[in-house]
Amino acid sequence: MRELAPAFWERAEKALKVARAVLSLDPDTAASRAYYCAFYAVSAHFASRGQTFKRHSAVEAGVHRSLVKAGAWPRDLGAKYSMLVELRRTGDYGTLQHVSPEEGRDAVDAAAEVLQTVAAANGWTLDEPDV
Repeated sequence: MRELAPAFWERAEKALKVARAVLSLDPDTAASRAYYCAFYAVSAHFASRGQTFKRHSAVEAGVHRSLVKAGAWPRDLGAKYSMLVELRRTGDYGTLQHVSPEEGRDAVDAAAEVLQTVAAANGWTLDEPDV
């Protein structure tokens, strides 16, 4: 499981780059990629500790149980992760609903914060330190 962490981490960084690149063109896609940035970053964090999950909902539950409730993350960061989950649902499956440009920007900012937090907690470096 620990060998999965670098692969997840690489995907997290790439997802954030894509989210930033498409933000002005398509906030739905930006929100989806921002969610995946956070999802992969958190998955890398857990994998580095020998833990993986089979469902996205299990990763979100792990964020709240193992990171927020344990005091490793502030509550607002857990709320931002949950916001990313919801915006991804809207962006990917909303059909008549769309992520607004402001929500897209919030998603990209939240994903960057999750990425930075995971990097700091694990002593990992970022491709772009000014994430």
